[in-house]
Amino acid sequence: MNNSIVTSLCVLCAILTAIQRASAQGPLTPPGAPAPTMLTLSQVEPRTPITNTTAVTISAPGSYYLTANISVTSGSAITITASQVTLDLNGFTITGTGTANTGILLAGGDTDITILNGHILGNVFANGINYSGSAPVNVRVSGVSVSGCSAYGILLGTASSTVVESCTVQAIGVWGIEASTVSHSSAYQCGGNAIIANTAENCYGNCTGSGEGLYAGTANDCYGYSSSGYGLYATTATGCYGFTGTGPGGLDANNANNCYGYSSGNGDGLDATTADNCQGVSTGINAGNSSGNGLSAYTANNSAGQSLNASGLNATYTAIGCFGTSTYGIGLNADNASNCYGTSGGPGADGLYAIDIAIGCSGINTGGGTGLRANIANSCAGSGSPRLTVTSPFNMPYP
Repeated sequence: MNNSIVTSLCVLCAILTAIQRASAQGPLTPPGAPAPTMLTLSQVEPRTPITNTTAVTISAPGSYYLTANISVTSGSAITITASQVTLDLNGFTITGTGTANTGILLAGGDTDITILNGHILGNVFANGINYSGSAPVNVRVSGVSVSGCSAYGILLGTASSTVVESCTVQAIGVWGIEASTVSHSSAYQCGGNAIIANTAENCYGNCTGSGEGLYAGTANDCYGYSSSGYGLYATTATGCYGFTGTGPGGLDANNANNCYGYSSGNGDGLDATTADNCQGVSTGINAGNSSGNGLSAYTANNSAGQSLNASGLNATYTAIGCFGTSTYGIGLNADNASNCYGTSGGPGADGLYAIDIAIGCSGINTGGGTGLRANIANSCAGSGSPRLTVTSPFNMPYP
């Protein structure tokens, strides 16, 4: 077979193979112009724009967002009368003039509401975010700032699932923030309670009146300040700081863990049923005024207290591994003291006074008073005049 025939057969085979492949893959001609395959934003998250700049009522479930600032002269700027609503303020600002009352009003016991990302300037608003009728349920407010309201900043109630997170309120006439859970938020310059919550975490509350800086069932890593009320008041406080000017106490809790309380007036620095690894200071105003106890507790463990005129640390029942110092009062005062140390500079006070038993303790008085006084003292030492006073003959004091 000559070369030309072989070449022709090869070309023919190649053509047949190409035809077979094309037939298996179907027609190669495009059926039409290319069409978009990605979903639009409205398909991914259907949202309704709010375009007007005056009062708005949201009466149907859905997701809404502002496209401009809103200002009203009376009533509420935005009223939500429906449940299952998400409102994105989209970085815009709500303001009021004239007789405007509320920035955002939740009406009629709404449920499943989310409000995000914006600003409410009080001006003449009584309230930033508030509700009417029964309290709302399942409400979350996040990333909202409120300032200058004459009554309430963000008020959601604590009886149901309400959350305020990453919000700030400032210059509020009465209450700053109230919700079941408040986290990473601050309320500054409030006339009444700055923050009220069942659970507060990483929050700062500042009260310029007689309310509490922060009032919570459980407070974690929080700071509370009050001019004439409790700085921080909680059932359980962990890693918290409380300060009061002339109020009853800097920090008050049933259970205080790793906390610090300070009073610059006549109240206790820190007051607790059980204080673990805590510190309290009460300084009074001057030596002529009666200050509170630095730290007062039923049981104190590994804690310290400092006072001007009262007890540096006062434990109604037991103090273990504690330190107390007072300029004019008793340094450390307890029913039972173990491995404790107390100092005082008061001529008629004790460095350490154990009403019942002192074990492994020491007390110092630098003002002419008793160093350590106890009913029974075991392995104790005192420095003062007298150095050590023991009521019961059954004791083993150091010489």
